[in-house]
Amino acid sequence: MAWGMWTSTGQAQMIVAHRGASFVAPENTLASFREAWKQGADVVEGDFYLTKDGQIACIHDKTTERTSGGTSKLKVADSTMEELRSVDVGSWKDPKYAGEKIPTLEEVLATIPEKGKIFVEVKCGPEIVQPLQTALKESKLRDDQIIIICFNQDVVTQCREVMPQYKCSWLTSYKQNKLTRKWSPALKKVLETLKRTGATGLGTQGNDAVVTKEFTEAVRDAGVECHVWTINDPKQAQRYAALGFDSITTDKPAEIRSAVEEAK
Repeated sequence: MAWGMWTSTGQAQMIVAHRGASFVAPENTLASFREAWKQGADVVEGDFYLTKDGQIACIHDKTTERTSGGTSKLKVADSTMEELRSVDVGSWKDPKYAGEKIPTLEEVLATIPEKGKIFVEVKCGPEIVQPLQTALKESKLRDDQIIIICFNQDVVTQCREVMPQYKCSWLTSYKQNKLTRKWSPALKKVLETLKRTGATGLGTQGNDAVVTKEFTEAVRDAGVECHVWTINDPKQAQRYAALGFDSITTDKPAEIRSAVEEAK
């Protein structure tokens, strides 16, 4: 399915390609992002760290070990972009992706078409905020094409303060107490955090036990968007579509798009 056959404006959920179309292509590579657009994604999501020399690299982990297939163990924060670029991060997924490199934020932004968007997930701390502001400002993308997302509350707060032109979602997962069986953070804490950070959206883990209709309505009533990650099961995607989520993040954009469309 070619990109552009789907539009999210005025319709339901945006389909967000998690680290690109990472089910078939090596995550957080240009190949993965290009595949996401081919599969009809509305948005791509990528993970970003600040390097030793002040560049912004697209990689999920703190080191290169996993996505190099164990052939490299560079720590991103202690490495230059040039050093990171020497690592093959494609072969571990499939030999046909041999030679794929860790891209820069600028390279990822350049793949985004006129109607596309990006979720820029910050994986480090507030030290990235100033370089990120510069890189985003210098890109050719419109403000509405860029959404910053992060688990770190300080990062969310600072991004909203210095880059209010961009939407910014606070991300959270949940842990269950073995004795009380209660999940944390509880809804009250979630709402408090959203208000304190100034987040425009909640990026919630797809935990069906926590994310109920009542949970979703409470977030909505607070004036905050609802986004969910990472949903690869078609039935679960249909559930979040029925709840009216603004976006569904998935490793399988074409398949999840189809499931959501079928449920309409």
